[in-house]
This record gives sequence, structure tokens and C-alpha cells, in this order.
Amino acid sequence: MKTLKYTIIWVLALLLQSCAFTNEETKNDSLVYACPMQCEDQKTYQNPGSCAVCKMDLKAVETEVNKPVAEDISDESIFNLTSQWHTEENKAIQLEDLKGKTLVMVMIYTSCKAACPRLVADMRNIEAQIPEEKIADIQFVMVSIDPETDTPQRLKAFAKENFMDAEHWMFLQGTESSVREFANVLSVKYKEISPIDFSHSNIISVFNNAGELVHQQEGLGVDNKETIDTILALSS
Repeated sequence: MKTLKYTIIWVLALLLQSCAFTNEETKNDSLVYACPMQCEDQKTYQNPGSCAVCKMDLKAVETEVNKPVAEDISDESIFNLTSQWHTEENKAIQLEDLKGKTLVMVMIYTSCKAACPRLVADMRNIEAQIPEEKIADIQFVMVSIDPETDTPQRLKAFAKENFMDAEHWMFLQGTESSVREFANVLSVKYKEISPIDFSHSNIISVFNNAGELVHQQEGLGVDNKETIDTILALSS
């Protein structure tokens, strides 16, 4: 038992020594040296020594290289909306989870027989004109305005029926309040005119990877050249 006890103490001592060495090494890695008189403006050196101009000893200064940089979200970003959504895979997400990709978004509902099939066709037409090497940087998002009917299961079936089940397609179900809030941000107007029917705006919106609205295409079957040019510019 004594031998085991001494062995454990020895191992712990080695670990503590190793941690101390690592911490000291990390600290030293963040240090550079500069002239206290700033003879060479902001020039720094990796090793101690003396200034080539005034011959004074260089002083150690800590760099900010290893300090984390905060990723701010602008006031105009949809990532400020904190409501929860469910994808067609029934995965709970917030809009901020889409950060980092160019977003092409439209609001539809799956039981629509008039405008929505044409909006779906417009989205697929846009997708078809994006080079394959850029698709991974883009997320096409269909947001349902009928969250009660459009469950994740129904959205998934709709995605498969319309050949929109690749990774760059996403369907979102929210709540009545989150959908209304999102529609207001996009200036999309919609109104329930029967239990399974809505009147609504026909707008495709393009956001940069920080969630800021850059372009909107309004109407059905319209010229989408400007929309595609915007998407390609954001994804370059």
C-alpha cells in the first residue's frame, strides 16, 4: 500500500509540473518585445534584446493574438430573433444556427394550390443556376406560414415530393407568433382566409452569412438574374 501511495503522489507531482510548464509556455508564446521609446513605431521582436536605434533594452509586451474575438450580430440581422423552430427532421433550431451561409428564404404553406407551387418552382429555378461548387455555402429555407398543419413530418414529405430533400434545403415550422414576427421582418403579409387557405405575399429574400437582408425578389415567375447575381456575389 505504501508503494502504491508513493506512486500516486509521484504521478500527481509530475502532472502538476507538466501543467505549470504548459501554462508558462503558453504565457511566453503570447509575449513579444518592443522598444519602450517606440523608435520603430509598432515593430515587435520575438526575442529580448536592445533597440537598434536608441539601444535601450526591449520591454516585454503581451499580444492579443490568443484572446477570443467576439462575433457581434448587427441590429439588422435576423439572428437577433430568438424564437425556436423545428426543421423537417424535427430538429429544434434558432435562426442563428444558420449563421455562416448565404440564406435564400421564402414563406409558403404545403396545402397551397395557387401561388406556393410557383414559388417552389422559382426557388428550384434559382438553385439550378447556382454552380455545384457554391451550393455548400448556400441554404435554401422554406418557412411555413401554417405551423398548425405543416408539422415536421408533413414538411419532410413535401420536401421529398418536390425533390427538395438535399442538405442545402431546409423547411421550418415555427409557432403562430414566431412566424408572424419573421414575416414582419421580411415585410411578408399573409392572412388566413379559410382553415387551410391563406392569402400571402410572394417574396424570396436573400440574406448574407451574418443574417442581414441584402435582396428581395417579389412576384411569381419574374426575372431572377439579379437574385442569382446577388447570391453568387455573397457566396464568392
